[in-house]
Amino acid sequence: HLARRMISLAGFEPEKDIRIEYTGLRPGEKLYEEVLSNKENTEPTLHDRIRIAKVREYDYREACEVAEELETLSRKIEIPDMVRLMKKTVPEFKSKNSRFEVYDK
Repeated sequence: HLARRMISLAGFEPEKDIRIEYTGLRPGEKLYEEVLSNKENTEPTLHDRIRIAKVREYDYREACEVAEELETLSRKIEIPDMVRLMKKTVPEFKSKNSRFEVYDK
């Protein structure tokens, strides 16, 4: 539905001007996004259905060092080391439907 709508909004006709191909889920793609809804990861507000995400604070200098290291690794195309560093920096992130699941703790 989304593809058809976008094609139409661009002034084309679906399946005539642009063919829609169903490819299925690709490695690393998700069918949904996680929503922060549990009380452990959020703080209440005055409205009972609105909550504020608890966000971890990073030291700016350390974050810059990690960003520089990620850039260095990416330029060398050292993917496994990049993924390990990203997962170390953001340990909550878990890969799903991805070859990088092996780096999850």
